[in-house]
Amino acid sequence: MRSELDLVFKALADQTRRYLLDRLHEQNGQTLGELCEHLGMTRQSATQHLGLLEQANLISTVRRGREKLHYLNPVPLHEIQERWIDKFERPRLRVLSAVKRRAEGQDMGDRPNYVYVTYIESTPEKVWQALTDAELTGQYWGHHNVSDWQVGSRWEHQRTDGTGIPDVVGEVLVSEPPRKLVTSWAPPGDEVPERTSRVTFDIAAHEGVVRLTVTHEDLADEDELRGITSGWGAVLSNLKSLLETGSVLPKAPWEIP
Repeated sequence: MRSELDLVFKALADQTRRYLLDRLHEQNGQTLGELCEHLGMTRQSATQHLGLLEQANLISTVRRGREKLHYLNPVPLHEIQERWIDKFERPRLRVLSAVKRRAEGQDMGDRPNYVYVTYIESTPEKVWQALTDAELTGQYWGHHNVSDWQVGSRWEHQRTDGTGIPDVVGEVLVSEPPRKLVTSWAPPGDEVPERTSRVTFDIAAHEGVVRLTVTHEDLADEDELRGITSGWGAVLSNLKSLLETGSVLPKAPWEIP
């Protein structure tokens, strides 16, 4: 059986597929038509390339009405970087990369986004409750999510050690139970635009299960993107286990080396 890493390298070996990833890095969440604008190929050919990228888990897709939006998934690229680059030359290559970006005049103000899609054997109502109930979030997240979940209200991501200290705070921007929740995220006492990001939970019934899409937008930089990539995967794996089996994973996934 071909390994996941083989699929990633095969997908990256083609110039067109690398171009598609570059386009999504520049602007995430594009439709097929938007991605095809500068390709010079048929939609059918572009769809085949996108299918290989999705098979390699380099992109994920989200349905919005009749359109399919494509999102870059940086996890496989991050794993390649950790295995083949970071352990050898990380400090020196970071400096060279920064020099190269400045020399090429790239916009250093671009803020990356992250998208995670998972399928849960549950109902939209139960997934909504699991995201907004303080006691349930404490079970699988290691923090209580505390708010009345009304638009404009404050929410806090509080520690479960009895202190009630929040590690993340923000505002409820959209609250449409049981299908959509949007909140701002910021460190306590540092809620300035440069430090504030936004998280969207899209909850949709999908062929007898629930499709949960988490979009974390306006991250500060690539370092923050790398940090939240593993974090969201761990939290949502624990959430899925709780809703499907009634128990969280035997060991918190963020504690597994």
